[in-house]
Amino acid sequence: MIIIKSKREIDLMREPCKVTAEIFRELEEFIKPGISTKDIDQFVEERYIKHKMTPTFKGYGGFPAAACVSVNEEIIHGIPSDKRILKEGDIVSVDIGGTYHGYNSDAARTFPVGIISAEDQKLIDVTRQSFFEGIKYAMEGYRIHDIGHGVQEYAEKNGMGVIRDFTGHGTGSTLHEDPLIPNYGKPGTGAKIKKNMTLAVEPMLALGTYECRTLANDWTVVTLDGRNAAHYENTILITDGEPEILTL
Repeated sequence: MIIIKSKREIDLMREPCKVTAEIFRELEEFIKPGISTKDIDQFVEERYIKHKMTPTFKGYGGFPAAACVSVNEEIIHGIPSDKRILKEGDIVSVDIGGTYHGYNSDAARTFPVGIISAEDQKLIDVTRQSFFEGIKYAMEGYRIHDIGHGVQEYAEKNGMGVIRDFTGHGTGSTLHEDPLIPNYGKPGTGAKIKKNMTLAVEPMLALGTYECRTLANDWTVVTLDGRNAAHYENTILITDGEPEILTL
């Protein structure tokens, strides 16, 4: 069931979304060669606690950390570790959310670690821009798969593989709500988009194949061919006109 949010619910969601955007701005300076993925996780958790919010992901479905930190070929759900040290040329995707009075934010970014290859920079840039291409259709009068088609068309035009096994979703008092939002699809299909929906739109793209597999830890998803992947996500609000990006 798709939940249309009240003004009160939207106002509550704005708070963790603002903090999430702030954390990402700080991570731009924090992420560098020599730190561990656990350092990123601790940084995120401390920031949410400082703002009297709960890190949404910690304990969600048994996930052991406040942040999903995925390096290089890891697409999503990387488990932070003090043994995984970032090195020059890596790319790292950080997926986070905060909970405030029962309402959630959900967003992700992929960061360069030091100087990266032109190919990886293009991957990051195309993944980010594919989000903006998709949300051109995140308005009343369109349907959910119009968003995914917008993502897919731009991504594939730029030579990227579009991950199909994982999707965006509605979000609110529950982290994952209806509707599912694939990053591909047939335009004009899917649920109707309505004012005051809150959606987490999250392109996940790869340099090679869109095929993926889950590691033995039952969480971390990697590309099947071992090539790098990137992730970009925001929580958005459907309005009378263009969508409002709550986590930017």
